[in-house]
Amino acid sequence: MSKVKKELNKPSVFAYMKFKHLFLTLILAAFCGNIAVYAAGDGEFDAVSHTADGNYLDFSPFGLVELPRIFLIKDANGAYGLDVYGSTGQALLSGQYAVVAAESTKKTTAATEAQHGEEAQALDPHHYLHADIAAMGNTLVVDFSPTRHLIFMIIAALLVCFVFISLASRYKKGIGRTTAPKGLFQNMFETLVLFVRDDVARPNLGKNADKYMPYLLSCFFLILFANLFGLIPFSGTATANITTTAVLAIFTFLLTQKAGTKDYWMHIFWPPGIPIWMKPILIPIEILGIFTKPFALAVRLFANMTAGHLVILNFIGLIFLFNLKFGSVAAYGVAPLGVFMAFFINMIEIMVAFIQAYVFTMLSALFIGMAAEEHHHDEAHAH
Repeated sequence: MSKVKKELNKPSVFAYMKFKHLFLTLILAAFCGNIAVYAAGDGEFDAVSHTADGNYLDFSPFGLVELPRIFLIKDANGAYGLDVYGSTGQALLSGQYAVVAAESTKKTTAATEAQHGEEAQALDPHHYLHADIAAMGNTLVVDFSPTRHLIFMIIAALLVCFVFISLASRYKKGIGRTTAPKGLFQNMFETLVLFVRDDVARPNLGKNADKYMPYLLSCFFLILFANLFGLIPFSGTATANITTTAVLAIFTFLLTQKAGTKDYWMHIFWPPGIPIWMKPILIPIEILGIFTKPFALAVRLFANMTAGHLVILNFIGLIFLFNLKFGSVAAYGVAPLGVFMAFFINMIEIMVAFIQAYVFTMLSALFIGMAAEEHHHDEAHAH
């Protein structure tokens, strides 16, 4: 037994030491990433466009890499077709598409203008990559073009698959089952898996915990990796996109309704234990509650991840603001405060990345568990 305990303890200490170094590395990487933020376009600091989604990978100040554009179009005869271009610039140069850009920098309500064909060559990528694209002569039905957030969400999903497949192959060999877990990789991820099982799934789902563990683990690790990617220089935070969080919330919503028991639906359409005259008042509220729960899930994750990055970028933006308004001396004076506050928020953001993955997973387990729970009611006292 002492030998087994010794084997169990050694990887844990080793994992802790290595994880501490990884934690410090993430902080340093996030810090360096924010130092690289620059004055985009016309020389003004633009925190919103830096964190927004787009059809490009942002390696500023080194440049941009445009992503392919894929459009489903409908011509004048009603026939559907697929237009594929290597970049937004190529789509504009083809003459089949135009940029529709609002004059937001002048803060006017003037009509939008279209930029055609060869004129796209002289157009600043920072402008047309943030503008809407319109089809010339055809109807643009659906834009299937990949975006920065989609790319990093796919990378996060592939990373989740790699982690689960690697762990599964070790368990099949008996490592972690008949023997102690070995190495930093297995110790670190097994700790997170056990945390989700023992502190999230079982307290909220009870006997149904094992049934929903695959979904809860997928949610937790996918959100965690997507959150952490947002702290890496030149990457993007997929969970700062409302469409990403909405899709995750929809899956929780569908599983919740599927897990719903007779008692769950009775609570919604005929709440027990209350006077009959109050039931027509509560039923619409209960039905609305079905949809407000996943809505809150989506907005909570989206808002927290977006707000954190905007706070960081705006602290750095203070340097550029003071430079524009008061000169370089004032910018150098405020720079230490801006960098320190950005570094401080970065450390909080690393913690928030884990917390938000936990909160989403925990609430998903709670909603599913509430729907799957069996209730026993006595209507005899209802009036």
